[in-house]
Amino acid sequence: MKVVLFGASGMVGQGVLLECLRDGAVTQVLSVGRSASGRHDAKLTEIVRDNFLDYSDIAPQLAGYDACFFCLGVSSLGMEAERYRHLTYDITLAAATTLARLNPQMTFVYVTGAGTDSTERGRVMWARVKGKTENDLLKLPFRAAYMFRPAAIQPLHGVRSKTGWVQSIYVVTAPLLSWLSRVAPKYVTTTEQMGRAMIKVARDGYKKPVLESEDINSL
Repeated sequence: MKVVLFGASGMVGQGVLLECLRDGAVTQVLSVGRSASGRHDAKLTEIVRDNFLDYSDIAPQLAGYDACFFCLGVSSLGMEAERYRHLTYDITLAAATTLARLNPQMTFVYVTGAGTDSTERGRVMWARVKGKTENDLLKLPFRAAYMFRPAAIQPLHGVRSKTGWVQSIYVVTAPLLSWLSRVAPKYVTTTEQMGRAMIKVARDGYKKPVLESEDINSL
């Protein structure tokens, strides 16, 4: 399986990349992001770029892939609605539309979040934007598309958040998150489980297109 990975330098993306590199069934990984992942592996190729709305300059490099794991995203904390929509909806759909045209047999996996509003009419801005993003991704002509809605995520195997205060919280709460991931899989998953589940749905599919933390952990 050949995989395109967006956002490999973020916390979730780091974990997904690690699992892709560890999995023998994944033969090639193309990482596309704002910065390099810092990892070196024979099956990893990286494209670092600033333009995430137009991929015409690298279209040939994006063709011939079986799956896309889209982990690129931002927090809505302190962000204006228009800016958040641009960074969440516009950027995601630009990449997905390009990939659907180049790879119609591709499986597209999008990392969204628990509480996403599929109706697009709720009171929470980020949830509406995520909901519209999910809905429009599911309309694209991929072989299959899956929306991953994790709640809390525990970073494992050296994966770190790039945001200092967030990483500090993870360090302090690591024992609690580890315990909760075992006893309350509905609310907590790990970066390892995220990566393993993405690979599995890309290979084998899943019974529904929207996966909550409990679904992710069950895979």
